Amino acid sequence: MKQLTKAEEEIMQILWDLEQANVAAILEEMPDPKPAYNTVSTIVRVLETKGFVDHRKKGKGYIYFPLVKRETYSNQSINKLVQNYFNGSFKSMVSFFMKNNQMDSRELEAILKEIDKKQEE
Repeated sequence: MKQLTKAEEEIMQILWDLEQANVAAILEEMPDPKPAYNTVSTIVRVLETKGFVDHRKKGKGYIYFPLVKRETYSNQSINKLVQNYFNGSFKSMVSFFMKNNQMDSRELEAILKEIDKKQEE
């Protein structure tokens, strides 16, 4: 699966939230300063080319919807992050966040509980 640019990912986040939308609705959800309509339209077409989005015709325009689930892309992105920056070790990644004070012990405990749940399934 291809990686998305920051702009592409921003639009995908909106489409995942809305489930389907035309370019105007996507643009409405974007923070100020908003990009030009044509810019958003171009990015959506790029997302179609990459296989992340498809469309259906509605009136004179199109309604776009995601083909790739948020969870699928998130998993792929996290795995790539772990491979590229932590030599494939989730332990190294968690250690990194703990050392840089970006995770406290409560968050670590919550993660451990989630791991325990997964192992019990």
